[in-house]
Amino acid sequence: MTSTIFIDGGHGTTGLEIADRLAGRADIELITVPAERRRDPAARREALNAADAVILCLPDDAAREAVALIDNHRTKVIDASTAHRTAADWAYGFAEIGFRDAIAGSTRISNPGCYPTGFLALVAPLVRAGLIDPATPLSVNAVSGYSGGGKAMIAEFEGGGEATAFRIYGLTLAHKHVAEMQMHAGLEHPPLFAPAVARTHRGMLVEVPLQLAPPLDELRAALHEAYANSPLVRIRDEETALLTVEDAAGTDRLDLFVFGNGERRQVRLVAALDNLGKGAGGAAVQNMNLALGLPEHEGLRL
Repeated sequence: MTSTIFIDGGHGTTGLEIADRLAGRADIELITVPAERRRDPAARREALNAADAVILCLPDDAAREAVALIDNHRTKVIDASTAHRTAADWAYGFAEIGFRDAIAGSTRISNPGCYPTGFLALVAPLVRAGLIDPATPLSVNAVSGYSGGGKAMIAEFEGGGEATAFRIYGLTLAHKHVAEMQMHAGLEHPPLFAPAVARTHRGMLVEVPLQLAPPLDELRAALHEAYANSPLVRIRDEETALLTVEDAAGTDRLDLFVFGNGERRQVRLVAALDNLGKGAGGAAVQNMNLALGLPEHEGLRL
């Protein structure tokens, strides 16, 4: 049986990543809209309603508009924007932290943000295990490749202009990812989120430092238990003196590390992922597979 898929916004960075993962699959048929009709509301509505699953790679308002154009109860929606990530009537699309059944049973699935994916993978299991108190104020230090900023940022970094090697942003401490992190980790306080962009195309590191932390072996054991059956999430126990932004680039994996000083009770929890992989396109394909009853990891880069 072949499932029909429409990628709305398929010519953007995330859309192209998704199409690349779907290419050559015998169980998938892509619905496309001719270039001359892409701005035609009737053509868009037709494609949205004809598909078994729609993946939205759009700004928030355009994503909401697309959902409103779907007038049947059959089409499943995977939204890669931030529009529905804390909506009560949408399944949160992070299977490995407890949402697999909700994704498989829903017609409305919100793809996680790239930074929240790393943060939640580290924190959510430790909160559930009682190793992080939900009342603990947490901070998140993170750096991404510039492809996470879409075509405009890619052009800025690759166009020979004045783009710097490293920049921090989100300095008002009101980044749109914060509510998603707090809600799905079950925290009482919004985490202090400190994002940055580096002059590298893809890849991401997300770090959560802990003071007065539980023993390292307890933290590692909880993460091992949480992801014991996952081919995508790996707990990396080996000693390493260096991690780079590109550590998991080009994959759909999520690698988790626990570094620390037991005497000082200081810990650095670190996640390495590809902002375009498990942080975006790879996660969307995984969620699409689950929603359509297809093999969960088909088409992913393990």
